[in-house]
Amino acid sequence: MNHRSPRGLAATLLLLAILGGSSGTSLAADQAKATFAGGCFWCMEPEFDKLDGVAAVVVGYTGGTTKNPTYEQVSAGRTGHAESVEITYDPTKITYERLLDVFWHNIDPITANRQFCDTGTQYRSAIFYHDDGQRRLAERSKAALEREKRFAKPIVTKIVPASTFYPAEEYHQHYYAKNPLRYKYYRYGCGRDQRLRELWGPAATASAPAQ
Repeated sequence: MNHRSPRGLAATLLLLAILGGSSGTSLAADQAKATFAGGCFWCMEPEFDKLDGVAAVVVGYTGGTTKNPTYEQVSAGRTGHAESVEITYDPTKITYERLLDVFWHNIDPITANRQFCDTGTQYRSAIFYHDDGQRRLAERSKAALEREKRFAKPIVTKIVPASTFYPAEEYHQHYYAKNPLRYKYYRYGCGRDQRLRELWGPAATASAPAQ
């Protein structure tokens, strides 16, 4: 039997936690996490990256059953996961309510299992809450939108408990900054901003990225 030293075992456990998803990582005392699914994660990332108080945005997969999924598996709709963003933020600088506001104004909340040109459960919209406080705030924000009667159809965005988040492959991280022309071409071709303006009017432009 191969006995590892305590130091070697600790290093191995840390590596497994990183590879197996973010549920094994710890947060600084002044940080919290928020997780949202809003279709193509390339397009959701810049909306939160530019906010004061947001320390990091990671694109990845959550909400499914397959461990350590690949992009090919998720995009084929075989894992149950949704393309998502995991946000690390400082609650003393930006509130969860503000993150919710940005989230809503950058999705189509009345279309199930689809966001803009991307179709399938992997592109569903969802709020993955990390505690009861986030759940209550998410439910309150959804109820407020429903009372506005802005939409002719019901809001179908799900509010569900957060589960293991698996970071996507490195080339997906900050894709909008690494490949700005391809990103803008995709975003325009997908009709994302056009649809957001239809749904939200002038409020949509407040969170839209610079073109």
